[in-house]
Amino acid sequence: MTLEEQQLRDEFCRWGESLFMRGYTAGSSGNLSARLADGFLVTPTNSCLGYLDPARLSKVDAQGVAVSGDAPTKEIPLHMAFYEARPQAAGVVHLHSTYATALSCLEDTDPDDTVPPITPYVVMRVGRVPLLPYTHPGSADVRPLVLAKAREHAAVLLANHGPVVSGRSFRDAIFAAEELEETAKLVFLTKALTVRQLDATLVAELETRHK
Repeated sequence: MTLEEQQLRDEFCRWGESLFMRGYTAGSSGNLSARLADGFLVTPTNSCLGYLDPARLSKVDAQGVAVSGDAPTKEIPLHMAFYEARPQAAGVVHLHSTYATALSCLEDTDPDDTVPPITPYVVMRVGRVPLLPYTHPGSADVRPLVLAKAREHAAVLLANHGPVVSGRSFRDAIFAAEELEETAKLVFLTKALTVRQLDATLVAELETRHK
């Protein structure tokens, strides 16, 4: 094992523990993945993000086939579809975080833009977030849905399921997932209030600056 892989394994587990301890995902829900030079690290099936073991993380090849470690999460089709759609992605984070998941359950959520641009940071770190139709967790049916949206969008909400966020590094994906959850929380906190959103010109400027 290379030093780079060992460092990534350690980082992977530290961030998993941090997300769990801060309530971004509960029990054995949620899963993470990170790109390696020769494949991907993935959370094992039915594992808790708060108690991951660097030595037991699942390692899969470029096709998502298990190579070593514990058996990978059943959500491997979701992660591999994101990497296929976004070759620049080095990390993918799927959480069941409370507010973003709540958005994914609302009947009136805009399927093309689930998270309104109410702060510059959600525009810069996450971008526009479409809603994907419901599929059963772990189903390969999610692949064409991800491929249809993820080429243009770094994050999506899975209907009645939760957020999936990618990043150019594993840490970037973590930060973007946190930003998405915090913005979803703001959406609910201000739902009965008159909200001043960033207008289209400001959003376009932010998108240009932070491509």
